[in-house]
Amino acid sequence: MTWQHLKDLKRTEYEEAADGWGEVSSRAYAAKERVENEMLAKLRDTQTAKAADAALGDLSRLARNYQYIQAECGLVRTALNAFATEVATPQSRLRSALEDAEALGFTVHQDGSVSYPAGTPSSPYLKPTEAGTAAPHTGGPLLLGPGTSSPLLLSPGMQGPLAPGANGGLVVNPNRAKAEGIAERIASACRMAAEIDTRYRTTLSELKAERGLRVDDAVWADAARDLQHTREAAGSYLKDSDIPHDKSPAENAAWWNGLNQEQRDEYVSLYPASVGALDGIPSEIRDTANRVVLAETHGARQVELDAWRGKEPPRYEKYISPITGREVKGAQIESKAWKEWDEKRKEMQGRLDGMQSVQNRLTESEAGKRPEGYLLGFADTKGGRAIVSIGNPDTADNVVTYVPGTYSNLAGIEGDLTRAEDLQRTARDADPSRQTASILWLGYEAPQSIVPEAASESWANTAKEPLSRFLTGVDTAHTDGPVNSTVLGHSYGTLVAGKALADHPDMPVDNVIFVGSPGVGVDHAKELGVPPDHVWAATAKNDYINIAPSPNAVAGAWLGPLWPPGVIELLDDHSILYGTDPTTDDFGGRTFGVAPGKSLGEGGEPMPAHSQYWQGESLTNMGNIVAGRAK
Repeated sequence: MTWQHLKDLKRTEYEEAADGWGEVSSRAYAAKERVENEMLAKLRDTQTAKAADAALGDLSRLARNYQYIQAECGLVRTALNAFATEVATPQSRLRSALEDAEALGFTVHQDGSVSYPAGTPSSPYLKPTEAGTAAPHTGGPLLLGPGTSSPLLLSPGMQGPLAPGANGGLVVNPNRAKAEGIAERIASACRMAAEIDTRYRTTLSELKAERGLRVDDAVWADAARDLQHTREAAGSYLKDSDIPHDKSPAENAAWWNGLNQEQRDEYVSLYPASVGALDGIPSEIRDTANRVVLAETHGARQVELDAWRGKEPPRYEKYISPITGREVKGAQIESKAWKEWDEKRKEMQGRLDGMQSVQNRLTESEAGKRPEGYLLGFADTKGGRAIVSIGNPDTADNVVTYVPGTYSNLAGIEGDLTRAEDLQRTARDADPSRQTASILWLGYEAPQSIVPEAASESWANTAKEPLSRFLTGVDTAHTDGPVNSTVLGHSYGTLVAGKALADHPDMPVDNVIFVGSPGVGVDHAKELGVPPDHVWAATAKNDYINIAPSPNAVAGAWLGPLWPPGVIELLDDHSILYGTDPTTDDFGGRTFGVAPGKSLGEGGEPMPAHSQYWQGESLTNMGNIVAGRAK
């Protein structure tokens, strides 16, 4: 980039182009919403013919295309704005150098060299200096020019303001060093501008699509790379560190409200995962950001799975008898290498299935009879995390947040999504005059075994702060009067909810429901910061959780007379693994009716009663509590 190009560059043209790309991104988002909410969902809910299935597929692809356009055009807008902002610095430095040259009567040439006039000696005993031309020098010590803070670079062998004359006397040369300083400032500005230009030229060249492109998982995986490259290029323009991380919902909301619309759009485009995780900002914003994260993550994981399938080792190998040490003719067994490969394939496929379950639910909307889904959180962690709201919690009168327990993960999320939707529908039916949003909060790594993982409080200790921020954020982001907020914990999730409430007694929660609880971390309802008559609990008669003993009971079973407290608890056990049983009178809360549930092993299920709270009497009672209709 020459200094003439930099001087004449019109940054407003890039900013106007960025606005145009931003408009395309916004229109693509609006088109996606229309396809999903007005076309796709209604067709899905009203048509069943094969032709309708084909149309559903076409509309789903169309919505996916619009989402891709929204994301990619948003990146183009951000890159153009970032370029215009960054190039302002070298352009300003260049113009300052040119103004100094003009003020001194110097001439700047096309190659960046600077001509200066002859100097007038300040004494008749000194020779006048000759006019000359200076080029930029690099290296050597820094000097500051008189009356300016601009650096002048002196390199070894370069003449300064005072230099020995050809015939032995001193020659005063006040203009040369100034000219060289100006030449170096011009060259430095051009070097900076060239680096910025190259960086964004490379990034923008990647943000393109072939004509007739079909937006599939490979394309979304490429979009994820585009996002990373744009973030690397524009990292000094918009910084992830400027986004509040691990702050309170009030601080998050204050930061968001302090941005103008363009800044909001650009943060969502460049850092969708960070913005999508901010408790306290509008749910629609979090949903928009997290849907991009979900699509890009799904694409990247699908590409990885496809590659992994291509690495399948031979499934069978010859069987060697452990007794004879010889091959058993005609016998084969699955190889260790194949088993390890298949185990990883199943894990990868399960994670993708979970992502697809979330995506499928999000594309179904209020058209027909299904409320819109909002993706309030997503992370591709070890077990996978997702926070999905059925209905908009920012405008709902009632909001219930369901915290699942042991064995919950992204791969098995479909069942938990169904529970959240069933509860939303039941609460709505309990009071049709009020809107209800039902949230699945899989915002933590849940234990994946009863022993040893669920026997440890560490999972709950890690999860309690994120849950507390989320529940507070529900209240912070609510826009339409007070919200009736309920937290529902199931199984190990009751311990997570109990610890969050106990640590933050001022948390804006109105009702608490515990079902199938091994204990909630406290011994009395009053320790939860919610009026005890708003703390509800139930455990089915056949729920295996009833056999979860307290630590003292475990000791009593082993030590007998040597541990009297344990013996007493074995005979009169009002406590369980993590504190007083919340269904007992000693806990001080209230209980509601549930069916006994199936017996252990009935119907081929190992623990059926532990998962039957979203049915019949139990579901009805929970719906009444959420709707404020409990008696």
